[in-house]
Amino acid sequence: MKEYDVVVIGAGHAGCEAALASARMGCSTLLLTLNVDHVALMPCNPSIGGPAKGHIVREIDALGGQMGRNIDKSYVNIMMLNTSKGPAVHALRAQADKPTYQSEMIRTLEAEENLDLKQDVVTELLVENQEVTGVKTITGMSYQAPKVVLTTGTSLNGKVIIGDVKYTGGRQGEFAATHLADSLKDAGIELDKFQTATPPRIDQQTVDFSGMRIHPGSEEKLQFSFFQDRAEREQKPCWVTHTNERTKEVIESNIEDSPLSTGIVEGEGPRYCPSIDRKIMRFPEKTSHQVFVEPEGMDTNELYLNGLTTSMPEELQVKIIQSVPGLEEAEIMRPGYAVQYDAIPTYQLNSTMENKRVKGLYTAGQINATSGYEEAAAQGLMAGINAVLSLRDQDPLILKRSDAYIGVLIDDLVNENPKEPYRMLTSRAEYRLLLRQDNADLRLSEIGYDLGLLSDEEYQQVRKKDTAITDTMQYLDNNRITPTKEVRATLKDLNSGGLKKPVSLATILARPELDYQDLNLLVDDLPEVKPEIAEQIEIETKYRGYIEKQMRQVEKFKKMEKKKLPEDIDYSELETLRTEAREKLDKIRPVSLGQASRIPGVSPADISALMIYLETYKQDADDEEEE
Repeated sequence: MKEYDVVVIGAGHAGCEAALASARMGCSTLLLTLNVDHVALMPCNPSIGGPAKGHIVREIDALGGQMGRNIDKSYVNIMMLNTSKGPAVHALRAQADKPTYQSEMIRTLEAEENLDLKQDVVTELLVENQEVTGVKTITGMSYQAPKVVLTTGTSLNGKVIIGDVKYTGGRQGEFAATHLADSLKDAGIELDKFQTATPPRIDQQTVDFSGMRIHPGSEEKLQFSFFQDRAEREQKPCWVTHTNERTKEVIESNIEDSPLSTGIVEGEGPRYCPSIDRKIMRFPEKTSHQVFVEPEGMDTNELYLNGLTTSMPEELQVKIIQSVPGLEEAEIMRPGYAVQYDAIPTYQLNSTMENKRVKGLYTAGQINATSGYEEAAAQGLMAGINAVLSLRDQDPLILKRSDAYIGVLIDDLVNENPKEPYRMLTSRAEYRLLLRQDNADLRLSEIGYDLGLLSDEEYQQVRKKDTAITDTMQYLDNNRITPTKEVRATLKDLNSGGLKKPVSLATILARPELDYQDLNLLVDDLPEVKPEIAEQIEIETKYRGYIEKQMRQVEKFKKMEKKKLPEDIDYSELETLRTEAREKLDKIRPVSLGQASRIPGVSPADISALMIYLETYKQDADDEEEE
């Protein structure tokens, strides 16, 4: 039996981040996968980023993760979304060359000193006294480890569904981990069924793009990673078309053949990425839905039909596709399908990503009732980090909701126990003006550096950026401009308002129509800064009032988080709590009053009752000490 510090099961986006974090922090790490050829596979959408998801990728990068660096080396189309809106919702999104994304990640894993990558099927979790001791595989091999990170994606007891056909598989063409599901149940872990689906892929040579709207990649230099030089890459366009009345008619007349109607597929699917047949059933009044036609790579004719997700019979998939303008002659290369799989209800999860019922077992990704590559990678990174910190008997890394979108993601999972695949949205973050994608390095790089996931050079790069921002902001606050004739004329030329009294340069820059470089027309000694620093300065000045308001809200939030709840509290004895609140609190076992307040079903009146209990508890403890 070979020994490791950490064993990671599954080499999708969660597993890769978990294994790399563990190995880079100095622990001997084994990464086991069903198929080495499928490492970092993108089985669904060939893209990384987007609203909220792009924020997560940049946070992963700021902490020393790999996803941002990997997509920068493999994109075929990149753009910044929501640029007409405020900076809080600006989001990078890139289409990936799938084979290149995989090969780059495999190269990274294989080059990591403390990391072994092996192909095998894990059939059993080895547990003694509710504490993990290792894993056993289908070939009879056993690997001993005090920490195991489980990132099985959709493979756990997976079933693939196309029409009325249903067969065992984690995804089309892959094994399912059936024995491992039984092993988890034997260890006392509760499982639930979830499902997701993916669109058909078609042959680019059979598509007429003439009537579609083109989405070329950005000409601006964009990248996810803060720490590597931008790789100049050739880009391919994406295209947009729409379904129509004919599409609606095809689906409605055959809706009885949809797995959603037949009941062949079990479990809840993702609310924010519904199949086209579900869209038609849910919104019968709507006759048109967007379809994004996206390349799957630079050297392939395969196209992904984002918006036409379905698991209807393949002959009906052909009719649905060919009803769409530009796709009248389209040929399917891979049919769409649904996959049903086992997931772990997340009330069994700690904020460290460790399972409450089996010590040393961490889970990340779709097994935790989430959807999306980015959400999976973030969980994997945090699971890997916390597994190592636990081995060292060090305090865990728990990001607060005010720290990062990653903190929001994990807090939601632990407290809300999703009943459908969870997807990160910007609306879920209360402090999104503070948690922008452009300042992730300033927020989180010190943590990544302290963990050993960022180099000295990378960290110093961020420190220099922070110093430049601080110094320039002080210059703008401390230097005033007077309303001379020349100044008023310049402001008029810039289509800005007048000036009646001396004000600071920061006050001038706060005007929405002005940018940092415009100040060069008003003063001679403006500090010269890089574009990314100028961007931070503009946001800080233009949104200063809103940022200060959110900072005050964060301070109130932190006070609630500091009010810790006793681990041995018996909620059933607190008669001042409502019955629902007692049940939810006992199930989730929140560590603080702040966390308790975010549990659905726990009302403000329940929180007041808990506050009274804490005051009494503290007084009793003080009295005992005096005795």
